[in-house]
Amino acid sequence: MPSFVTTGGNLLADGGTFGVGTVIVTHFDEPITDKAAAERALGVQTAPPVAGSWYWADDQNVHWRPQNYWTPGTQVTVHANVYGIPLGEGLFGQDDAQMSFTIGDAHVSVADDATKQVIVTNNGQVVRTMPTSMGMGGTEVVGGQTLSFWTQPGVYTVLDKANPVIMDSSTYGLPVNSRLGDKETRRQGGKEKINYATRISNDGIYLHELADTVWAQGNTNVSHVCLNLSPDNARWFYDFSVPGDVVEVRGTGGAPLELWQNGDWSVPWEHWLAGSALS
Repeated sequence: MPSFVTTGGNLLADGGTFGVGTVIVTHFDEPITDKAAAERALGVQTAPPVAGSWYWADDQNVHWRPQNYWTPGTQVTVHANVYGIPLGEGLFGQDDAQMSFTIGDAHVSVADDATKQVIVTNNGQVVRTMPTSMGMGGTEVVGGQTLSFWTQPGVYTVLDKANPVIMDSSTYGLPVNSRLGDKETRRQGGKEKINYATRISNDGIYLHELADTVWAQGNTNVSHVCLNLSPDNARWFYDFSVPGDVVEVRGTGGAPLELWQNGDWSVPWEHWLAGSALS
């Protein structure tokens, strides 16, 4: 059975409005061995027309995006006409699926480590400049696991948001009593409610409020990986953002953003095309 989700695993809401960096994911509830047959049953129709391609992230998830960001106002319909189609090793499509959505305004934010500012644009016009403190950099081996504290460079998209979100250092293998324990995760037994948190990666990178680091925002990176913002800026960005909005992180150290983390737009187009089962 197919369903349509975001790169963060949330359902794409039929009739919804999403950002210009939206990637369509068709998720199958069982592994697919005949990917070519499955892909031939998938389709994306747009008005105005937009060229794009599917990319198999794994045996259950195939992603579709254009070469460049969507144009605001584009109407998108995606379908999976898999009912009764053999998909390999005795597996058949359970039912067809279809949904439609609209691309909203072009919200593109650039977080540049050279300036430690997040410049937010709406349809090409700067609407907000927000000082930030990003990942402090470096690595540490904790419990046999090497943890990186860079905010990785790459093109992210907004996945979802929560107010508050519960952050727990142990989720990332970091003991509460580590010298690197964030203030927000040392309190209350290693858990803390963080307000106005906008998530941009599948491994827990957020733009979020943290008043304790306002002194560093705009001049010094003291975070583990998240982008710390002032309460006012975090609240504004939270209200402004919709799933699929673009956040480009530039100039930071560490490894480039990977596909599984929400790095679809960081994959070069020629590599993306090669990820199709029909290429």
